[in-house]
Amino acid sequence: MTVEDRSYTKFCEIVVIDLHVHSVYSDGSYTPAELLSMAEDRGITALALTDHDTVGGVPELLELAEKSVVEVVPGIELSAECRRGTMHILGYFIDHTCDILLDKIEKVRTGRAERNLEILKRLNKLGFVLMWSDVVESAGCDVVGRPHFADALMKRGHIKSRKEAFDILLGKGKAAYVERYRYTAVECIELIHAAGGMAVLAHPATIQMPDDQLKGLIRGLKQCGLGGLEVYYAEHKPENIRKFKRWADELELLCTGGTDFHGACTPDLKLGSGFGNLHVPDEILVRLKEAAHRSVSGG
Repeated sequence: MTVEDRSYTKFCEIVVIDLHVHSVYSDGSYTPAELLSMAEDRGITALALTDHDTVGGVPELLELAEKSVVEVVPGIELSAECRRGTMHILGYFIDHTCDILLDKIEKVRTGRAERNLEILKRLNKLGFVLMWSDVVESAGCDVVGRPHFADALMKRGHIKSRKEAFDILLGKGKAAYVERYRYTAVECIELIHAAGGMAVLAHPATIQMPDDQLKGLIRGLKQCGLGGLEVYYAEHKPENIRKFKRWADELELLCTGGTDFHGACTPDLKLGSGFGNLHVPDEILVRLKEAAHRSVSGG
């Protein structure tokens, strides 16, 4: 047995779950079928599809999961208003057919479409030759976002990487950045509850606040129905994980975790293991399911 074989065997002996994954239905590079196949190959036992502001890929993944050893969690990641940094609310075990959910995210999609056209206009005014067809081709799906503008700019030879595109053009406050419609965090939580789901604050480290203010914000969201905190996250440093785990315990919030896997745009980040050292405890899923069941049953 080679070193690689021993390493893979050891990896497969560990129960691996990933509760934060994106597909081509938002800004990921893999289809739901490809994600499920990848999860099976990597020995991942549970996978949550949490595309941005859409549940388009959930039906496909649920159907495929009927013949898979991988347990699939229907989810979504909603973008919330945030003055400093970014705030996203994850929804788990949602009813992806909920009319209220579908109507509300359609409003977000309409706002995104309007924002996309304004970004294109700004890029053209800045001297970057780019067509809408270039962006759509880069997206390869029905939800176009800023990463797809970055890819289109790369294909045209205007910039060298997504990072460069966001650093000089598409990031918040940059020349081609355009704000889009978002719900408040409380509205996101209420929407997830309306769809029968469990609301979790994603990657809290991306909210740029002093610790006392951030903890106060999380405490307030807990009072509004927030059920969990994404503690285990690929870009969280060990001190972040310890701090957020402590906060979750103090505030009686569930701990969740995932890689925020997008695929080819971040090749060093792997499904299930992040940058190589992420391990989301499997008991998290058990607790999440129990909490979601209690929420639906009113217990």
